[in-house]
Amino acid sequence: MTRTSVGFYSAGIPIAAHLCTPGSPADGPRPALVVGHPGTGVKEQTSGTYARLMAERGFVTLAFDAAHQGESGGLPRGLEDPAQQVEDFKAAVSHLTTREEVDPGRIGLLGVCASGGYALAAGGDHRVGAVATVCTAEPARQFRYGADGTQDPAVLQGLLDAAAQARAAVARGEDPGVMAVFPETAEQAGALGGRHGAEGWEYYCGSRGRHERSAKFLAWESIDRMASSDAFHAVPLIGPRPILQILGEHAVTAWMGLETHRRATGPAEIHWIKGAGHVDLYDKREYIDPAVDKLTDYFTTALGK
Repeated sequence: MTRTSVGFYSAGIPIAAHLCTPGSPADGPRPALVVGHPGTGVKEQTSGTYARLMAERGFVTLAFDAAHQGESGGLPRGLEDPAQQVEDFKAAVSHLTTREEVDPGRIGLLGVCASGGYALAAGGDHRVGAVATVCTAEPARQFRYGADGTQDPAVLQGLLDAAAQARAAVARGEDPGVMAVFPETAEQAGALGGRHGAEGWEYYCGSRGRHERSAKFLAWESIDRMASSDAFHAVPLIGPRPILQILGEHAVTAWMGLETHRRATGPAEIHWIKGAGHVDLYDKREYIDPAVDKLTDYFTTALGK
């Protein structure tokens, strides 16, 4: 497998990406996958792992940093803009269609966590042959309802108050600050979000998965952009093309995957990874390896090899 740094533009914003190509010879252009990262993540973390493993299975893969994040351009930094993130996926597809090693008729999308939601929205693009997600999540739903779907509505109202105050501060020429995604310690994260919160902290803030370019914060205007967004509304546009969702058996976020499944109009499958929680599917090989096996079978059937 060979990894090359590449770049392209998404709505005028420069996007940084890694292109992974299989090391084995090919008779012609190969099927390709666009791979998105979890929220506040970067291509050197989870999405890079999946991109590498799928390239080892014979697919050209493109893992990218979303606009406003990682090595990609865009101001303010740390902005979670659902419309822009969907555009990033479509721009990545456009880039793949220009590459001689890629068959433009065999391109799929693979989103992990937050980018799973965005991949489902981008799947309405008719250049996409199949969509798969791992631990499906949509940031807009997670901020509205909480990771487990039971959040008090007052929480979102408080965040919207803070976002409004930040916009007013910008208008006055002041620094609005940012919203930290994680508390200071793993114990605090566990108290706030249980196993899901603690494992998220462990991955992003601890030695398990921390990366210097993973911001771990959001620009405040992300909140009201997400509050008016619904990435899942586009799920019916994917049919008759297929959807595969890989979900952890113990993931508190699995309700979002189930909602996606109900909205599908074409072939749709949920594949459960026994014993796994949401964050387990970011980096733990005992869970990732069976997920990659399933993804390989799925994309081989859907896109051909």
